[in-house]
Amino acid sequence: MTQLDLTDERWQAITTNDRQADGDFFYAVKTTQIFCRPSCASRPPKRENVAVYSNSLDPIKLGFRPCKRCQPLGNKVPLATWVEDIKNYLQLNYQRKLTLELIASEIHSSPYYLHHVFKAHTGLTPLEYLTMIRIDKAKLLLTTTSYPIATIARYIGISNTSYFSVVFKKMTAESPSAYRKKKK
Repeated sequence: MTQLDLTDERWQAITTNDRQADGDFFYAVKTTQIFCRPSCASRPPKRENVAVYSNSLDPIKLGFRPCKRCQPLGNKVPLATWVEDIKNYLQLNYQRKLTLELIASEIHSSPYYLHHVFKAHTGLTPLEYLTMIRIDKAKLLLTTTSYPIATIARYIGISNTSYFSVVFKKMTAESPSAYRKKKK
């Protein structure tokens, strides 16, 4: 595997979306597990999260996925595979404060396209799916811990306890405390 140094010139090519650098190297973003061409129009990553490779095979061997936006392999990723990648991303990041715009930016898509494709494949919007993950995690914590409800809400990525209670009741037909009492 040929990992290259992230020189100032390469970093400049990434941050300016330099098409002339395409083919010279590929860059992978460790936090998103996606690799791109230098010309990719996605939001620039943090420099410390970037690894640079001389070819597109090395990042694939290391488990990176090709970017949906710049298609560094020259072919499209199947939409079903992309939706599974989005689901995995949401499973790994449910505790973060996520918006559709942030999710789209981190997986190198537009918010509209992400919303459209995800809903067509799952029947849910990305944010509805995220809420489902969070409520499932909350149910588990309510039945396996004695943490206060406010702590559980913050742990699953919802900072407002009242909002958490409203969403929980909407999805389960019970308040968090009633759910906990019933399950214990």
